[in-house]
Amino acid sequence: MIILERVASTAGWTVLAVLLLYGSVRLFDLIDPIDYRAEVRKGNLAAALIVAALLIAIAAIIIAVIITP
Repeated sequence: MIILERVASTAGWTVLAVLLLYGSVRLFDLIDPIDYRAEVRKGNLAAALIVAALLIAIAAIIIAVIITP
């Protein structure tokens, strides 16, 4: 029974983290006037690095918030 609770808890936190990550990326797209998706599709490495850094930073913040009791 304890294992099922832990699995359910992990699945719930994972879904929450994915939703928060997706929402924050969408918010960044709304705030910033540059269309990074189009730039990355064109092969712009600088735009890809910005998007990658954004994802890593947001993921680190989400993980820190979820882990903090």
